[in-house]
Amino acid sequence: MSRPEIGKSVKTGEFTTNYLEQGEGFPLIFIHGSGPGVSAYANWRLVLPKVAEVAHCYGPDMIGFGYSSKPTDVKYGRELWTKQIIDFMNALGIEQADFVGNSFGGSLSLSVAVNYPERVRKIVMMGPMGVEFNISYGLNEVWGYQPSPENMMQMLDLFTFNKKFANKDLANVRYQASIEPGFQEAFSSMFPAPRQRSVDDLSFPDDVIKTVKHEALIVHGREDLVIPVENSYRLINLLPNSELHIFRGCGHWTQIEKFDEFATLVKGFVTR
Repeated sequence: MSRPEIGKSVKTGEFTTNYLEQGEGFPLIFIHGSGPGVSAYANWRLVLPKVAEVAHCYGPDMIGFGYSSKPTDVKYGRELWTKQIIDFMNALGIEQADFVGNSFGGSLSLSVAVNYPERVRKIVMMGPMGVEFNISYGLNEVWGYQPSPENMMQMLDLFTFNKKFANKDLANVRYQASIEPGFQEAFSSMFPAPRQRSVDDLSFPDDVIKTVKHEALIVHGREDLVIPVENSYRLINLLPNSELHIFRGCGHWTQIEKFDEFATLVKGFVTR
């Protein structure tokens, strides 16, 4: 049976990172979100082939997610995942890259730009964390997920505005991914209650965000119930070289609900 979510693997520090790779050109690293059953493939399968027409695309599974290492004896958080991204770049000889980060991946992209500015050219942040905010009901539910087909269906309902994307087939695929060996053990240790602490760990003070001079494209679904659209309104005012695109009729999954339009935006942004 073909497993398109399992790509290549590379040693990143103490861990092994599973990643997808496609296309040629300037490196572009896609960082997925933090929902249950997520992987680079689950997040980017519709977008990657389109953007790979203009860039050398990489989609790593972050530690604890997908088919990368799932240690249970580490302190999960921004520091661990940021180090993994740098280790990943070093392992593959990528000196500088563009980044596309979804939600928690938006925060990690920002973290690389803050801590390793020379390794970043441009960043795209989609439905992003990164600014300080009070945890939403939706995010608290996502991080508190307990495996069952019904709970996964509820997750998809939270993620999407257009309910044709919250179908039982996808719910079953994501549910099966969320019960892969080691996934729930890792996931439940990542964002323990009170989950505001994890939001704070993935956030930067406003004055730090203002120091990021990279060109940035911020994208958000207007009807996002997981990460409030207000986050992106704040980011556009904090990042000096940023622009913002809001999709109407779109929830947290811009890369799925508006995948064609999103891919077109990203391609235009990284090639200009």
